[in-house]
Amino acid sequence: MTQPPLYQVKAEFFRMLGHPVRIRVLELLQDGPRPVRELLADIGVEPSNLSQQLAQLRRAGIVVSTREGPTVVYALAGGDVAELLRCARRILTVLLADRQGLLEQLRESDTSSAPEPHFGQSLTKLNQ
Repeated sequence: MTQPPLYQVKAEFFRMLGHPVRIRVLELLQDGPRPVRELLADIGVEPSNLSQQLAQLRRAGIVVSTREGPTVVYALAGGDVAELLRCARRILTVLLADRQGLLEQLRESDTSSAPEPHFGQSLTKLNQ
């Protein structure tokens, strides 16, 4: 059986991360192990939904779980996931800053050109 290409394995990894609840779980676990009840309280989803997302993260080897009496506690399997989230935050900061710069340029160009009717005003004129 041949191995899939590395780019495909990477794409599957990022797809696995591509769920808001899973990302939020990983963000919360960056601060250390957390019991499921705390994750539920902080994330605010149905217990069955959280359970499904935790199971996917556990199967992928990104989180580990331990039982402490009746309580199940989750933790990151290693520091690399926390580093990945920090990298994503840095990338998003740059991307969003670039968008803010474009937005400011658009606003500046709007003030230097003739004023155009507001979106709602142009719709009103079309409907008359």
